[in-house]
Amino acid sequence: MGFTDIEISKAIVRRYHDKLQKAIESDVLLAGAGPANLVAARILSEGGLRVTMVEKRLALGGGIWGGAMLMNEVIVQKDAVDILEGSGVTVEEVGGGLYAADSSEMACGLGRSAMAAGATLLNTVEVEDIRIIGGRVAGLVVHRLDLGVHKMPVDPLVFSARAVVDGTGHDAEVVRMAEKHGLKLATDTGARIGQGPMDAPAGERFVVDMTGPVAPGLYVDGMAVCATFGGPRMGPIFGGMLLSGRKVAGIVAEALK
Repeated sequence: MGFTDIEISKAIVRRYHDKLQKAIESDVLLAGAGPANLVAARILSEGGLRVTMVEKRLALGGGIWGGAMLMNEVIVQKDAVDILEGSGVTVEEVGGGLYAADSSEMACGLGRSAMAAGATLLNTVEVEDIRIIGGRVAGLVVHRLDLGVHKMPVDPLVFSARAVVDGTGHDAEVVRMAEKHGLKLATDTGARIGQGPMDAPAGERFVVDMTGPVAPGLYVDGMAVCATFGGPRMGPIFGGMLLSGRKVAGIVAEALK
């Protein structure tokens, strides 16, 4: 074959640590690699910004893969179709102003287009804390999955960024950390409100309308919007996630000019 076990190992270690070194300083750090952040990563990277996504799971895509009750079809509304088609995803009209895509193709297409645009993905990396400089969120404290200090006494690494986007879904993990450290949030109460009951049409509108800054240096998109600002859950429709990612990319790009 002309290669050895050692050459394989060396190539993996060398390439991964080159990628890790690049990720330590970014323009934008995206927590979570779900649908909203995958769209944001592609658009921000296409705009020439250095973008890193950290995802605690092995696979990117968040809740895309399971569709609804493990039926691997995804529904979006017409406004979001161009985002999927721009990532090479096949979309089919199903009536009532709704369109369907295969969830596996959608996850793969969004991920491939984000990384083809230049975004860096680090999977099995979880957010342990946030970096705050001068009252502003300026990065993330990250750890290898299952090596957090609550499990093993191993210190994390610190990644810096000019902007951080919380796309961690229902848990809004980064917003929760900002609140814990005393940052006042841009909600009606100054704190996380929590997600409301299911209402798909209202939830889709809410998640797009409320996407944006939530604390200095910290932005929120996708389901984390509803968990932060008190919007309803929208269930197995993903158009709002895609539109939210596009919106936050525009807001962040403008803020970093």
